[in-house]
Amino acid sequence: MDTTIRRATENDAKRMTALIHSSSAYAGHYAAILWNYRVAPDYITRHEVYVITGADQRLLGFYALVLDPPELDLAFVADDAQGTGLGRKLIEHMATRAAAAGLTSVRVVSHPPAEMFYRRLGAERIGTVAARPPAVPWDRPELLFTIHAPGTPPSPG
Repeated sequence: MDTTIRRATENDAKRMTALIHSSSAYAGHYAAILWNYRVAPDYITRHEVYVITGADQRLLGFYALVLDPPELDLAFVADDAQGTGLGRKLIEHMATRAAAAGLTSVRVVSHPPAEMFYRRLGAERIGTVAARPPAVPWDRPELLFTIHAPGTPPSPG
């Protein structure tokens, strides 16, 4: 699949919000967390937000890296693009951007069904973030990506 990863612009906010709301991962029990959620244009300018698009410029996914404190705040791939390696590309890109920013780790408070995806890509579970009803009525896995300096191979695990 021919794709491009680029820095998001304020003009991407509505498409990013639409992608989030179309995610089947947030159907049923998990839907409440997104009812009023939207990606605001100023969020995109304040953080390291990148989108991945297809050759037709269709938004296929995105991530948001908050630098202080270091956290992968959002990461989404369109339902019909999952399983194609785009999520891996986004996380690898995030790790490269985090290393360039001098970060040594990036925290992820994961959507419960996404935990194994992050763990397959090298994140380690470090705890659980307790539910905060009514906004978030379930516990969430807390994970950590160790970030390696550019040109430094990961340490043997």
